[in-house]
Amino acid sequence: MNADFLDALRQIEKEKDIPMETLIETIESAIASAYKKAFSEAAEIRLRPDPGKKGLRLCCEKQVVETVENPHREMGIAEARRRNPTTKVGDTVDVDLTADGFGRIAAQTAKQVVVQRIREAEREKVFDDFNERVGDVVTGVVQRREQRNCFVLLGKVEALLPYSEMVPAEPCRFNDRVKVYVLEVKRTSKGPQVIVSRTHPSLIRRLFELEVPEVVDGVVTIKSVAREPGARSKIAVATSDDKVDPVGACVGHRGSRVQAIVNELYGEKIDIVRWNADVAEYITAALSPAKVMSVTVNDEAKSAFVIVPDYQLSLAIGKEGQNVRLAARLTGWRIDIRSETQAKEQQDQASAAAGAAAPLTNGAAAAVTNGATPEPAAPDEAEGHVEEPSAAGLPPLEEPAPTG
Repeated sequence: MNADFLDALRQIEKEKDIPMETLIETIESAIASAYKKAFSEAAEIRLRPDPGKKGLRLCCEKQVVETVENPHREMGIAEARRRNPTTKVGDTVDVDLTADGFGRIAAQTAKQVVVQRIREAEREKVFDDFNERVGDVVTGVVQRREQRNCFVLLGKVEALLPYSEMVPAEPCRFNDRVKVYVLEVKRTSKGPQVIVSRTHPSLIRRLFELEVPEVVDGVVTIKSVAREPGARSKIAVATSDDKVDPVGACVGHRGSRVQAIVNELYGEKIDIVRWNADVAEYITAALSPAKVMSVTVNDEAKSAFVIVPDYQLSLAIGKEGQNVRLAARLTGWRIDIRSETQAKEQQDQASAAAGAAAPLTNGAAAAVTNGATPEPAAPDEAEGHVEEPSAAGLPPLEEPAPTG
């Protein structure tokens, strides 16, 4: 095989991004299949470098034996020593082959094997590359929409953006450049299928890693992310350096960093809050921009009772409960919000119920209810014996006047 054949392999290596070793193994396998097709016997075919012609040399690898049983795989010791006097039994020798002995059918078989193996190698390379990038953000170009799904070109691979992973408010027009989150890679009969997402919460995390150097360096850590795609997101950030403001680092100068992410997400609002080990402080920050008066934490139920001013109740709850819902997802705690008036009414009702349930402990309490000052209890009364009131001391009853 001359140098032109080797140049063709190098061109395939460059275009298909397939290693030269894989291509040489593919050619060896293809010629072995053609050899078996032509001679009805299998042989060990190898491609060796040919320094003289600066190309490749086609060889058949044979083992040196005392008695030859299969001439396609074995060589006698006498013949081997004529080639090399130092050869001994058990060694392997290379015998040059020519393509003259192969017919048209054998050549067609070799071609089919080469095409198939190169296609398989290309698919395997694509699968390995994207399988390592699962969980990363890549930039692609929108190609087309079929039914409700969208296809995004990622280099040489067309990835699938399912409708369930799309934000309804986003346009996804032809030739739009978008950043997508690599969700998974599947093996299919037509090759690897890359599935990407625009709604995954980790997309926010990866976008901040791209825009904020402090996050990549590890100085600022994103502790938690809560997202409602297309509407609003909340992230909690912390820092390992007291001199660095994690919220300010993520916002950037005049909001440049966070604004770049908002533009990429087509105007989705992003709230950046400071993470705190104190649950009450953390929940207070998570409910921003609403102001919180007090937070009561129940560790056993993992719930929090929050009181806000009356004029802040609607802001704390958010539109259709969005703000408190995102805060609950961000912190992982169940949050119950009440206004100051509602909390006071609830407390008064609880106090009244507790007062009504309290038992009357002595007779003095009963006397007070009549508005009279209680008299000292008699000895018998002190012992719990109460006598019925006697008729003495009461005014005499007047007898009715006789009639006619």
